[in-house]
Amino acid sequence: MLSLLLLSACRQDMHDQPKYVPLRPSDFFADGRSARPLIEGTVARGHLNDDTLLYTGKGEDGKLSNLFPMPVTKDLILRGEQRYNVYCTPCHDRTGSGNGMIVRRGYRRPPTYHSDRLRQQPNGYLYDVITNGFGAMPDYAAQIQPPDRWAIVAYIRALQLSQQASINDVPPEARSQLGDAK
Repeated sequence: MLSLLLLSACRQDMHDQPKYVPLRPSDFFADGRSARPLIEGTVARGHLNDDTLLYTGKGEDGKLSNLFPMPVTKDLILRGEQRYNVYCTPCHDRTGSGNGMIVRRGYRRPPTYHSDRLRQQPNGYLYDVITNGFGAMPDYAAQIQPPDRWAIVAYIRALQLSQQASINDVPPEARSQLGDAK
């Protein structure tokens, strides 16, 4: 008798409630759809991504751009170095030559950043490779935010310049600080 009393308290209101299963047809709305279209101009918070250069590395013409979406400052390059050391050095090593620790343990060697081919690529190309991956390199879109990807690109460009610099690139008044490298 007690169990009958307790079972009578169980109702299935939530289970039996009227609802629409997503993408099923409906006679209620004139267009026959149960899922309602978004109101025109609706933008999901945090997902506008209207700056094409910042989010894709491409200009308005749809081609990979050589421009940066923000000023390249010392702070940006230092941030790029920090992010590069976290995410890129295992394969590319600290100099960008492609002899990272996991490469020495048998992983496929990436190309050196110091090749003419990569020095001549637009900045958007490097950004795109970080975002979408290339060859054996996985994409890092989920791990590295777009501004940090650009910081890494700026740092890679600084690495490339550092390996191609000559004494003539140093201002004459600063050459004395280099010691015997005249």
